Order: sequence, then C-alpha cells, then structure tokens
Amino acid sequence: MRHFLTTADWSRSELQGLLDRAAAFKSGTVSRSLEGKSIALLFFNPSLRTRSSFDIGAHQLGGHAIVLDAKGATWPLEFSDGTVMDGSEEEHVREAARVLSSYVDLIAIRCFPEFKDWGTEREDPMISAFAEHATVPVINMETIVHPCQELALMLALQERMGSVEGKEFLLTWVPHPKPLNTAVANSALLIASKFGMNVRMLVPDEVYRLDERYMSAAEAFVGEAGSSLTLTTHVEAAYSGADVVYAKSWGALPFYGNWDDEAPFRAKGADFMITPEKMAMTNNGVVSHCLPMRRNVKIADAVVDSPAFLGIEEAGNRLHVQKAVMESLATQGGS
Repeated sequence: MRHFLTTADWSRSELQGLLDRAAAFKSGTVSRSLEGKSIALLFFNPSLRTRSSFDIGAHQLGGHAIVLDAKGATWPLEFSDGTVMDGSEEEHVREAARVLSSYVDLIAIRCFPEFKDWGTEREDPMISAFAEHATVPVINMETIVHPCQELALMLALQERMGSVEGKEFLLTWVPHPKPLNTAVANSALLIASKFGMNVRMLVPDEVYRLDERYMSAAEAFVGEAGSSLTLTTHVEAAYSGADVVYAKSWGALPFYGNWDDEAPFRAKGADFMITPEKMAMTNNGVVSHCLPMRRNVKIADAVVDSPAFLGIEEAGNRLHVQKAVMESLATQGGS
C-alpha cells in the first residue's frame, strides 16, 4: 500500500503521470474511480482551497468526503508511542487511524507544526503516525511539506511554459508580519529541482536556509538532472534572467520557537516584496504564490494583477491534481 506524504518518495516519471492525469481531468475527462468509496479529511488547521478542492474532487470522482475538524469537533489526538495520556489528549492515533480505516478508503491529513521544537516536528509526527497505523492510503494536505501544492504549481508551469527543463526558477523569501511554516518553500524547492530546473533561492540572510533534508534532496535532484541550485542574498543576481519567480515567507529554523530573536534577520528582508521593478529584471518571467497572500506585503498589486501572475491557475489546479492523487491511491492494486 502506498501513501502520498511527500513527492520525495515518488519518481519524476510517477509525478508526471499524476500531472498528465490531472491535465486530462482539467480538459474534461470524467472518472468515477471513487464510486462507492469515501475519504476522511482531517483538518488540524484552517483551510479554504484544500478543503474545497478535496471535497469537490471526491464528489466528481463519484466518492464521498467527510470533513473532520480535528481541532475542535473530534477528540484531541496523541501520536507519540509510550506516552502516559494524562493530559488533554483523549485518543491515540493508533486507535483513531485503524477505526477510520474501517470506515473509509482514504485518509487525508492537514496538520501544521506547532513551532515549538523543530528537532521533533521535522519528523512530521502526526501524519507519520497515521501512515504507520492506518490500513488505507494517507494523503498529505500540508504538514511540513505541501505535495499537492507542488503538483498544482508544476501543472501551471507546464501549461504556461511547456517543458520546464533547464528553466531558471527563483524561490524568493518575501516579507510577512510573522514567521510562517516552511512547508511550501520546502515543496517548491523539491518539485523545481526534481523537474530539472535551475533553482535559485533568495533569502535576507543565510539563516533562512531550509532544513538540510530538503536542501540535500534538491542537491541530489539537480545533480541527476544536470541543473543547479544556488542560495543568494543578492536581489539583482537572483532576479536577473529568471523564468519563474515563486514567492513565500518562512521562519528561520535557527530561531524556531524563539521568534523574538529572529526579528533583526527578518528586518533584512523588508524590501523583498515582489515589485514590477524586480520582475523587469527577469526573462519575462511568470510569478506565483500558493495563496493566501498578503497584497502589497508579499507581492505588489501591479504584479498580482498582471498577466504574469499564475496564482489563480495554480490554485485552480489543486482540484485536478488531487483528483489524480486520490484516484491513483484508491485504485492501486486494481481495486
């Protein structure tokens, strides 16, 4: 049985297969591959696009989605083994995963890190526990990576550009009032490098380097593809000749859970908002963001409202790529 937890576990050809199927769905292909099947959508964090697109996608495939508010409408869950459960958690994932597996054919989890201890949270404990104890496939709806967002982005790029092989991909840190999860940045790095793009990372300071797990994976992917990965703090060098600009803000991992000390480093990126002037340095580049997005903080209105902006297409593609993922997992083994 296979899960969809991170694209790092799937080959480029397998991911392209999902993208091709998603493109077919987008072009009008109809499938009832989830007929008589169901999916549990567990949300530990808020959602607009993810909840809507998974629910609608399951319906379009003939299946049924049950949406569970795992932060308020279900029992608080413990995921650590050997824990004396004398705190607020009422149920262990060992039981919850197996019981849900007896009701549904797929389980999807959205569970952000708690910003307390990256050494622990980088292991993705909640979804990892579900994947271990569930007897049905588990899908990642965003934890410390966001694999469905990756596919939606890559589909948007292929629709706009054709082959992305050898294209210049800029992942740029952008301002935000508070430190955010690194999930989308991790995922953008993974998918761009896996598909043979030359990846540039623009950060205010090298403390914003992503977790070594993802940096090392990207190094391996570009090595296989014959492309490159660079990290820079220089705006002009990063934007010059870029074909794709991808915006995301994230917290610096050395200050994880101790964000007050991060403030001086965050201040270095005060002018990192994407503007028309920065986009003019690119190779007529496209620009995108995973949404939600703070206008005129992360990206200026003039850029968001220009034809170069792919954020709406990327978000729309969530429906189609997630249908491809659900279909693939629900029908593995020919069931």
